[in-house]
Formats: sequence, C-alpha cells, structure tokens
Amino acid sequence: MLVDDNPDDNFIHERVIRKNLVGIKVITQPSGLEALEYLKARSLHKEEHPDLIFLDINMPGMNGWEFLEEYRKLDKELQSRAIVVMLTTSDDPDDKTKAKLLGIPFDFQTKPLTKEMLDFVLEKYCSF
Repeated sequence: MLVDDNPDDNFIHERVIRKNLVGIKVITQPSGLEALEYLKARSLHKEEHPDLIFLDINMPGMNGWEFLEEYRKLDKELQSRAIVVMLTTSDDPDDKTKAKLLGIPFDFQTKPLTKEMLDFVLEKYCSF
C-alpha cells in the first residue's frame, strides 16, 4: 500500500513496484485517513491485507505520525501482517527515534522509492 498525498510520488513509486514485482497488487491511498478506512474495511471482511505500507510523513489532514497513532489502535493481527516503511524527504534523526517509540515494525527510507531500496526492504522483511 502506498499512502501519500502527492500523486506524482504515488505514480513513481507504484511504477517501481510494478516494474520489479510483477503480479503484486498495489493499493494507493491519497491520505492517512483513507488508508485507515481501507484497512478497517478489510479487517471487517477478512480480505487481503497489505504486507508493506509505504507511508509519507508530511501530508495534510492526517500526517504519517497521526496515521501511525491510529494504526496502533487497529486489531493486533492486522498490525502484525504489515511492515510500515516511512518514505519521506526528511533526514531528521528525531523522526527515526519517534517512529521506534511507537512500537510498530517499521523501516525508514528517503524518497523516492528506488529498485535498490525496494530490494532492500523486501529482502529484510518479506518472503514472496
């Protein structure tokens, strides 16, 4: 799942994923609130859940930090299914510390998503 308010970033990141992971379903949500609504709906219907959530930090409305606070309130089984990869333009070390304090499995990467970054995340967290 891609969660980013910038349609250009979503387009580029989705293209990187589709080019390198043929057959993978990519879900794009333009806001943290819409991503939470999507996840909650999937939880109720026991449908597929994302394995990875690429999350922008700086978004209007509900930013990435607020998304993570609400995400922590979701069913623990749902949370355990997804690794959150924070994709941001920020290189502030305090952001990494703040993310660790939330206790959610995560990684922290600087935009844009690249093939090398995707390979690194997949090798570290996934077994497709």
